[in-house]
Amino acid sequence: MLKRSIDLVGSFFGLLVLSPFLLLIAIAIRFNDNGPIFYRQIRVGKDNKDFRLFKFRSMYMEADKQGLLTVGGRDPRVTSVGYVLRKYKLDELPQLINVLVGQMSLVGPRPEVRQYVNYYTQEQMRVLTVKPGITDNASIEFIDENKVLATADNPEEFYIKELIPKKTAIYLQYVDRQSFWLDLQIIFKTIFKIFR
Repeated sequence: MLKRSIDLVGSFFGLLVLSPFLLLIAIAIRFNDNGPIFYRQIRVGKDNKDFRLFKFRSMYMEADKQGLLTVGGRDPRVTSVGYVLRKYKLDELPQLINVLVGQMSLVGPRPEVRQYVNYYTQEQMRVLTVKPGITDNASIEFIDENKVLATADNPEEFYIKELIPKKTAIYLQYVDRQSFWLDLQIIFKTIFKIFR
């Protein structure tokens, strides 16, 4: 109940306070390439249920049909505005809507797409016993994931065999240790990491 209350208050006031800034981002996206402002992608949430995750659109239209992973510092599918949004994780801000409606939490394991959840072991599926979050320790550790993927001969295979096990191990640590103080610590660490 405490976590949900914090999520409700945090997401409501976050959206309220940030609304002028969010509007400016929306205008910039619209003028950049005249496409939709939001990108909604199916992700896997608590209890293995699918939901639509909100993000500011940072790629050109239908770019996801060329692959779900973003590889390298300047993926050509990413728009000029999208590059800035991704660099400072501003494309994630609309997920406050997902938090407000109860599909996500401010802090929790990052929600994955079904394609990669299908590779989870039975133990890794425990990640889905809690609500996914906007940020977590794995997001902080792998903040430059796209650059790591760029060094791999086969980014898709590397993600499945190397990154999924490492990320889910961190997620499971959160599942077993979650607390108000841990959430607070992760939020401050995230802000510091993004703007350092």
